[in-house]
Amino acid sequence: MRLKPEQLVPSLQKNLGSVYLFSGDEPLQIGELADAVRHTAKCAGFSQREIFSTDTGFEWSEITTAASSLSIFGDKKVLDLRVPNTNFGNEGAKTLISYCERLPADTVLLITTGKLNSASMKTRWFEAVDKVGITIQVKPPEGDELIQWLQNRLQQRGLHADRDGLALLAARVEGNLLAAAQEIEKLYVLYGATSLTQTQIFEAVADSSRYDVFKLIDAILAANVNRIFKVSAGLQAEGIAAPIVLWALMREARTLCKIKIALANGQSKDSVFRANQIWDKRVALVDKALKRLSHDKLFEVLQLSAKADRQAKGQESGDAWETILAVCLLFI
Repeated sequence: MRLKPEQLVPSLQKNLGSVYLFSGDEPLQIGELADAVRHTAKCAGFSQREIFSTDTGFEWSEITTAASSLSIFGDKKVLDLRVPNTNFGNEGAKTLISYCERLPADTVLLITTGKLNSASMKTRWFEAVDKVGITIQVKPPEGDELIQWLQNRLQQRGLHADRDGLALLAARVEGNLLAAAQEIEKLYVLYGATSLTQTQIFEAVADSSRYDVFKLIDAILAANVNRIFKVSAGLQAEGIAAPIVLWALMREARTLCKIKIALANGQSKDSVFRANQIWDKRVALVDKALKRLSHDKLFEVLQLSAKADRQAKGQESGDAWETILAVCLLFI
């Protein structure tokens, strides 16, 4: 059964399930959901916990062995399975399907993994887990959801901030919930349980915005000039290698070219988008960019990107980051 993150605690208060799967790319939320299950299990007498990680020479048969083995003390146990790279493979799929078909007694299987794509969520193994257990896909909160998350987090510490104060805090910790939680703890230590002013937030909270090349691509597709300047400056300040940014820019330009050619040849937009892995909220962004950008403009992007690449490698004079910014603005 699929739940939203905020529905987990009420569900645990009713009963403890046999299987839990939490996926997403926000480590704080994933960790806190897993903690809630572990705490509930411990209170229910599940005193034994075995931890498995698929990135440390793991064999899927270990799960089957652990599920079938009996503790000499008869303890209830939690099998804590961590799959950081979301690669379950054929063996993982078979193991999970078999496990869900014959659920062992007095055992809770807790699976945490990275963000699963829509294809993974249609596989037999995922459907088997979803049928007998609880699955939650964690998405980093944005916009009003992030404001609400911050407000709830502040209230847990007896803190309060008005809408403008929350907006300031959101801007300072954009995309980084772990940093947000740490900054809220800092605010509590500094001021105690109180109503915070914007000045207090501004002075206390570091700019912990998490920038990455994909946020830059989204800003480019949306033609958000202010955002482009902010994110590109953040990438440069964080020491991200220029060739990595250029790879993302050129990849996006080539993808847009491929899509435009396919659409011009009469292929359906849905099939073309699927073939080029354009999913969910990126559909609207790509649509907007396709209407705005011509083949000639995209060719200019590739040409200027090549120049920036030569500059980054010292093969041509000039500032690579200045050229990268010019490349970004060509998408507008």
